[in-house]
Amino acid sequence: MSDRELPLFQASIPDRAPSALSVSELTGRIKNSLEKDFFEVWVKGEISNLKPAASGHLYFSLKDAGATLSAAAFGWGRKKNSFQLKDGMEVLCRGNISVYPPRGNYQLLVEAIEPVGAGSLQLAFDQLKEKLMKEGLFDPSRKRPLPRYPSRIVVITSPQAAALRDVLTVLKRRAPFVEVILVPALVQGEEAPKKLIQAIKVANHHRLGEVILLTRGGGSIEDLWSFNHEELARTIAESSLPVISAVGHEVDFTIADFVADLRAPTPSAGAEILTQHWVELRERSRQLHERLFMSLKRDLLLKRRTLEAFSARLKSPKDRLREQIQRLDEIELALQRGVQLLIERKKMALERLAGKLHALSPLQVLSRGYALVQRKEGNAEGAVVRSAAAIKKGEGLILRFSDGSVGVVSE
Repeated sequence: MSDRELPLFQASIPDRAPSALSVSELTGRIKNSLEKDFFEVWVKGEISNLKPAASGHLYFSLKDAGATLSAAAFGWGRKKNSFQLKDGMEVLCRGNISVYPPRGNYQLLVEAIEPVGAGSLQLAFDQLKEKLMKEGLFDPSRKRPLPRYPSRIVVITSPQAAALRDVLTVLKRRAPFVEVILVPALVQGEEAPKKLIQAIKVANHHRLGEVILLTRGGGSIEDLWSFNHEELARTIAESSLPVISAVGHEVDFTIADFVADLRAPTPSAGAEILTQHWVELRERSRQLHERLFMSLKRDLLLKRRTLEAFSARLKSPKDRLREQIQRLDEIELALQRGVQLLIERKKMALERLAGKLHALSPLQVLSRGYALVQRKEGNAEGAVVRSAAAIKKGEGLILRFSDGSVGVVSE
């Protein structure tokens, strides 16, 4: 007996068999329906069963307390700003629902992933920072000392960057004699890390300077992301020239800041750090010059006062000669007055004596009528005859009167 002859199956078997769908056709319809209705959806869940492929694709599951969803992120490892996914990480995934026909299951084709509680860039930054820190790239012991008095500085930045103008302005003001070598490089965009790496290698290969200043102005985390590149960080660490990272503003931190030999909060601050010892040396020189000048000034003042004191005690030969001439003139004048006075005194004494002599003069007696008898002849001619008895008869005599004399002969 066939099935058609059994009463139990007679009501359920159609007179004509309907057209059936193949597995592929049914899967295709489901695929089209799902992909149309679930396009650009966001799904929140916990990553589990993470399987990275050598091609850079990621395969994992998103799960919550009640369900599990297969997911695939194609080329995730090659995407810019990608962070590392881990099992147990809670994420937000944006993508499209699709069906994988060979297995007949649906999955989420992920276009973007955001960690819950932190941005993807921040998470990637933290993960790279932790990785390099564990490798010792941030260790202070491997930091290279900066030159105290650099004479040639290599600046790596964009020629159009405002940071370059700030750096050159500071260097010109603080140390205009320092030579600046600009190695141009992109500081933003997908090609920027590659160009920055090349610039650092060129500066090291040709020994363009004594220190490298890697710099650019501020911006968002996306603008500064070129300086969070792992290969750039390793290039900075391997540089034989010390590197100062002066990227962004004071609140901005990049991986380059941590791996560099010194981090400057701003481009201008980087230039100030490089020239601080030059400025200190110039200030020290100024202070020493001022101290030397003041010391010499005090010494000269002391010696001037000493000289003035000696000058007051020691007169010049010219002054002494002038004083001696004046003294000689005074002595001569005093001598003249003394001689004149002596002459006058002698003259007065002479006049007194002359007066006395005149009073006693025989001529004065003769003027009163007396006559002086003198011998005229013989050896005694001119002798005064004092007695008549001494006169011989006939002797020639001279009678001298006050107004003249006459000759006589005694009787």
